[in-house]
Amino acid sequence: MSKFWSASVKRLTPYVPGEQPKLANLVKLNTNENPYAPSPRALAALQAEIGAGLRLYPDPNSEHLRAVIADHFGFSADHVFVGNGSDEVLALVFQALLKHEKPVLFPDITYSFYPVYCGLYEVPHKTVPLTDAFEINVDDYAQPNGGIIFPNPNAPTGRLLALGEIERLLQANADSVVVLDEAYIDFGGDSAVPLVKKYPQLLVVQTFSKSRSLAGLRVGYALGHPDLIVALTRVKDSFNSYPLDRLAQAGAAAAMQDRDYFETTRRRVIATREKLVADLAALGFHTLPSGANFIFTRHATRDGAELTTALRDRSIIIRHFKTPARIAPYLRISIGTDEQSEILIAALREILG
Repeated sequence: MSKFWSASVKRLTPYVPGEQPKLANLVKLNTNENPYAPSPRALAALQAEIGAGLRLYPDPNSEHLRAVIADHFGFSADHVFVGNGSDEVLALVFQALLKHEKPVLFPDITYSFYPVYCGLYEVPHKTVPLTDAFEINVDDYAQPNGGIIFPNPNAPTGRLLALGEIERLLQANADSVVVLDEAYIDFGGDSAVPLVKKYPQLLVVQTFSKSRSLAGLRVGYALGHPDLIVALTRVKDSFNSYPLDRLAQAGAAAAMQDRDYFETTRRRVIATREKLVADLAALGFHTLPSGANFIFTRHATRDGAELTTALRDRSIIIRHFKTPARIAPYLRISIGTDEQSEILIAALREILG
């Protein structure tokens, strides 16, 4: 460790992103990227934005993009916040809304960036164990807290919490901010965004990276009561007043407006997921119910780390988590194209003999 580091830096355990390997003929199923290209309208909007205007700063308030998102969900723009990927939005959420004396609550198996943010911003936190079936039990959150956050569907399990349970959680936590990280909601669940009009403590975070195929553009957003949005904006403007560049704003707005393309690719991913689950079952895998563009699955007799290595030797990359111990047997597999799924299944047949 460098002697020049701040003491807080020495204490950090940074987030480890999914591997981006440079392998020939790679079947990449490890980072939950969409296997299909972005909307043609989005690509055209990006191309149109390239020109002399890039010498100028972008709109610091992303007014057009916020208006498009608001219109899509039936809100006014003052209910919308945008940031450089949903990770940045979440980082600002921890600073602006979740840093209190009481601990923020989140599941023990969930998006591993949450404890990283708590360490970085010195936010007290407490993990709440998932059930034996890897589900969130909202009754377990009936305890003092400075806020609640979790993905829905959860990651890496893919399990979905029903809207009725979310509303029950909101009713029991009227004095705490509840943040729903809906990065994967478009692949099998009903968004909690309509509940924003009823519950002022609810903030819903979404992204353009998954269902709209724009992971390379880095655009995320949040929907909530204007009071919550003002808090996020105050922190944003104290950190980076221009989080989204001109290309990101233009491309994301066009992608949001292309609803037909969104529906087509979303349904293709869901169909591929269901077929993959069936094919894996025939090979002895048990897969958790998934509402995401990935699955969490384990083989009846073979070790998860062993299978991950064997697939990598065949240029197929998936994700394996060693901790906590109860998820070590599982593989997280992103949903690719039908062709990629067939390559994966053929490789597993060979590995399993």
